[in-house]
Amino acid sequence: MDSETRLAQDARRTSHLGGDVQSLRPRNPRGSTVTELVEHLEALGAHPVLEHQSSEEDVRGISMDSRAVRPADLYVALPGAKAHGAQFAQKALEAQAHAILTDTAGVRMIREANLSLDRCSLLVCDSLRPVIGSLAALIYGSQDYKGLNRYAVTGTNGKTTTTYMLESVFRTALKAKTGLIGTIQILVDGVSVPSALTTPESVHVHSLLAIMGECGVSHAAMEVSSHAIDYHRVDGVVYKVSGFTNLTQDHLDLHGTMQNYFDSKAQLFTPERTERAVITADDEWGEKMLRHAQIQLGTGNAVRLVTEYGMGLAEVPAEFGPLDWAVINVERDGLGHRFTLANGAGDTIPCCTHLPADFNVSNAALAALMVYIGASEEERIILRPALADGTALTPIVPGRMQLISLAPHTIVDFAHNPDGLTRALEAMDRPGGGRVIIVFGATGERDHLKRPLMGEIAAQHADIVIVTDDDPHGEDPAPIREAVVAGAERANAEGARASQILNLAPREVAIARAIELADARDAILIAGRGHETAQDVAGTDVQLDDRVETAKALVSNNFEILPDYRRMLEEA
Repeated sequence: MDSETRLAQDARRTSHLGGDVQSLRPRNPRGSTVTELVEHLEALGAHPVLEHQSSEEDVRGISMDSRAVRPADLYVALPGAKAHGAQFAQKALEAQAHAILTDTAGVRMIREANLSLDRCSLLVCDSLRPVIGSLAALIYGSQDYKGLNRYAVTGTNGKTTTTYMLESVFRTALKAKTGLIGTIQILVDGVSVPSALTTPESVHVHSLLAIMGECGVSHAAMEVSSHAIDYHRVDGVVYKVSGFTNLTQDHLDLHGTMQNYFDSKAQLFTPERTERAVITADDEWGEKMLRHAQIQLGTGNAVRLVTEYGMGLAEVPAEFGPLDWAVINVERDGLGHRFTLANGAGDTIPCCTHLPADFNVSNAALAALMVYIGASEEERIILRPALADGTALTPIVPGRMQLISLAPHTIVDFAHNPDGLTRALEAMDRPGGGRVIIVFGATGERDHLKRPLMGEIAAQHADIVIVTDDDPHGEDPAPIREAVVAGAERANAEGARASQILNLAPREVAIARAIELADARDAILIAGRGHETAQDVAGTDVQLDDRVETAKALVSNNFEILPDYRRMLEEA
């Protein structure tokens, strides 16, 4: 399918949503005069200076990219790693921007370029990123839709699955019009909105929320990463309920220490960002986040959730109160689990998810409790049977414990850090004496400490370990693989489980080899990339979809794959 055909199909699919969804623009933005923008910046303590004013016509949009500027926009000219946005101010003027907001250096560049500002106002303040989200909320009126209930999920692992579970419960149980903003997909009223954005900036977040409001969406779920918080991508958004999954080693290349990582996540659980919180408090980081949320939001607005599926709880801990919930009576149900949410006041909520892996009990419990505490009494009556049925808490989540075949039991998952890898591998052991085979790697230009650790984890939990490339980025992939292999071999020297450790590249060869080594009793985990369809090798995107490669290799070895993947192979 060529790009023009695909764009035409995307336009037809989203046409009923209204607005210019392809460009992530609402149909009826609130708009703001330049004077109102200045007053708003003053209220934020940004100390703006109006260098030049051309008119009081409403600003109707906001952009941080000169190529995306449209008539009547505010162009925010930020300093970047390689260039300053003010260097592209001429493009914004040619696109008929009504105003430019920049810093002192940007003003100097614009003045030195002798650009004509006859029809464009020029505003200056020296701390730009912290104000963009709030400006976007003002211009698009994204917070004006009082019927749009916003839910957020943060944590190291489980964000994506939990947000998909939230969206599924909203849609299937409450019969609501729903929205989803995540790293895999943007959904508006059940329609996937095409976007080249892997991480929406604050201007896109507020535009999307305004589009959802125009479409009558009543419930929206959103992933909120530490990057999104630190880079002000969710500034100006207030959530009804925010949830915390866990905190484990990841992104230390950005944060430096676990405490800094915690501090970043903790910013979500403040009155400026959320009304209520559900905190999974299964370890010291969870307990610490709970105490933080209780202090910031008030004890009555911070709910404790203890999943402790490994502990096999049969009842709620005696010290629990009405705001303390636990997962109890976990039972296997096919590939998934049935369990009960119970609190210290004696309230119980039967739940079921058919997604595999113990950690999806935690994800399902968090999603179920977030919806439950945010629901009215009438909605709770509807929710209870839906949560127990299993359908609502069993969404299809691309690349998250995605089952490709049953014999061998083959799963593609996004697990790319030590905790995620451990949890995924713990779900792979099958009755009947089959082996566990894993294919995985480590990402280039990221936390080097994870590499040998992930090798150790793989050797401890799998019988055959195949180390390959993840996304090397600008690094030489061979030393990355060698560091992972070294960790696996060290674990083996200390008596780990693995009987075979292989170092194979490219990735598709490693996947094919894993399946060649398997028989129908085995379990195979292809970990690290999940839904991703392009591998970054030295700055070049190499087309590679683990799900397609896995399905191809299974078919080549005469294994039966699930129907969805037969269709995927036909399309590929």
